[in-house]
Amino acid sequence: MSADLALRLIECLVGWSTLLQTLEYFKLRQSFEAKAVWDWSLLKQEMPTLPKAVMVFFDFLFDPHKGQTALFALRLVASISLLAGFSLGFFISCLFVLQVLILFRFRGAFNGGSDFMTLVVLSGLMIHLCLSASPWAYMAAPAGLGFIGIQLLSSYFVSGWVKLRRAEWRGGQAMIIFLDAGVYGPLSEHSLFRRPMVAKLCSWSFIIWEGLSPISLFGLDVALAYVLVACVFHFLVFWFFGLNRFFWAWLAAMPSLIYWSGRIF
Repeated sequence: MSADLALRLIECLVGWSTLLQTLEYFKLRQSFEAKAVWDWSLLKQEMPTLPKAVMVFFDFLFDPHKGQTALFALRLVASISLLAGFSLGFFISCLFVLQVLILFRFRGAFNGGSDFMTLVVLSGLMIHLCLSASPWAYMAAPAGLGFIGIQLLSSYFVSGWVKLRRAEWRGGQAMIIFLDAGVYGPLSEHSLFRRPMVAKLCSWSFIIWEGLSPISLFGLDVALAYVLVACVFHFLVFWFFGLNRFFWAWLAAMPSLIYWSGRIF
């Protein structure tokens, strides 16, 4: 896969991902009017040392009736424009800044991992954008795609080896606990996943697949197979736990892995 094709695929996928995230916000907008754990009046108490002028600005920007709606409306326009291929540099920069503001607004916890992976992908595109306008333009694509690829592989590698160190994952008990808390949980007493050997087999499948993620760099065929399994994995996470954002956030980073496959080893 060429660098240009990989970058354009990433732009389209992250544009689609942020578009869905923004539409989700507008669907949930009424929830922000009620006092809840994500209410700005509560979260801003974690930043008592900010200058008053800065806090006044944030109070306006994150007001659900004023700045916050405008912020997400701008994100909607930027996402659609990125998908369409209009003024890519401007809209990539716009989405990057908006993503940082959204993470700041929700203290990085509105949708956790998917929001941070979205920032990772946008950061890689920003690296490419900035280096393209510098004397090191020849490094722009490899640097941007490399940043995304490293973050993607490390997210799987660390997750797999953390699971390996936990007895409840090695024994399969953690799998049952997670499925009990899922969309279709708790599992029935006769569920296949309650069988110790099935739960252990599923757990070890995840541990091995995540922990061996670096092997995806050993050739295009291996990378494509790994990406296919990753798509199935994230779809199952969506299906059982309702984490739809994770599917698109991680999928947006996959072209970087395909680009680098076979180029290192």
